[in-house]
Amino acid sequence: MTHPTLVEVMSQPAFYPHKPDTVTVIQTHISFIFIAGDLVYKVKKAVDFGFLDFTTLEKRKYYCEQEVVLNRRFAPDVYIGVVEITEDREGNLRPGAEGAIVEHAVKMKKIPEEKMLYRLMEAGRVTEDDVVRVGRHLARVYGNIPSDEGAQQFGTPDVIATNVIENFDQTRKYRGGPVSGEAFDALESWSRSFMAGNIALFDMRIAQGHIKDCHGDLHLQHICIEDAAISVFDCIEFNERFRFGDVASDVAFLSMDFDFNGESGLGDTFVGAYVDESGDASLRDVLKFYKVYRAMVRAKVTSFMLDDGGLDDAARGEAFRRAQQYYELAYGYVTHED
Repeated sequence: MTHPTLVEVMSQPAFYPHKPDTVTVIQTHISFIFIAGDLVYKVKKAVDFGFLDFTTLEKRKYYCEQEVVLNRRFAPDVYIGVVEITEDREGNLRPGAEGAIVEHAVKMKKIPEEKMLYRLMEAGRVTEDDVVRVGRHLARVYGNIPSDEGAQQFGTPDVIATNVIENFDQTRKYRGGPVSGEAFDALESWSRSFMAGNIALFDMRIAQGHIKDCHGDLHLQHICIEDAAISVFDCIEFNERFRFGDVASDVAFLSMDFDFNGESGLGDTFVGAYVDESGDASLRDVLKFYKVYRAMVRAKVTSFMLDDGGLDDAARGEAFRRAQQYYELAYGYVTHED
């Protein structure tokens, strides 16, 4: 379990060697994030959700190390390393000091919030040149990631079908709620038909070397455009099935997020830049399939919030509306003629 005083102590500026003026604490369902001046420390919670398991100190150390190694591929200047949190004989907790190791933290440089892609979009400050740069950056990153035998197994029709059908099995109970029965059935039918009719296409994607150890969670909130630098961060480190796959699935995720935010033109520009830089012409043949898949993933995660008894009516209503939007986006993909 997490050390009982860890969050309280790490919330204090005195804990950090660089003595920040303030510390801001952000909590997610799997992490505590401490923004300490120009540095960020991220501690994993001792939780087990089935698809991830951080319940032991050894596992949290391993996944902290994985987070640094995997994310340095996309943002080499952001991820500094893993820091040991130790406890001395007097019970004081310190980073990287002598004593018993009680926790591990990922140490990162703080990314300027105002330069995040979603913030720039909210401010109307994203240009076509910006998204072209993002597309080219990602094409170069993925170009340096090998498509080895271990990765290729995640691109087989059987594994793809497992992921896609799992989405429908886990969201079926929301038919008649944020998604109509008609739309849900059309989405499932279209997805199953596409998979059944394009086995040769999926096999070709494997043969062409497009199945890789990817990002897995590539959307607007995980990209920063800061002057000449582009940083892509927070890839999935805790579950290979969620990260490995066709690079087209990652590209489709970001393209779908542009669509969701009413900027389909920028999404098209991004995809075009990626294809031009990578030379991956067949990506377009699977793009809509993976956009449907990614929209359904977001719809599923948002729908799950409706089952959270701790949400008030306002939060539940917002979750319902947002889930409905993702289902509608996915339905629009399958009913719109290319």
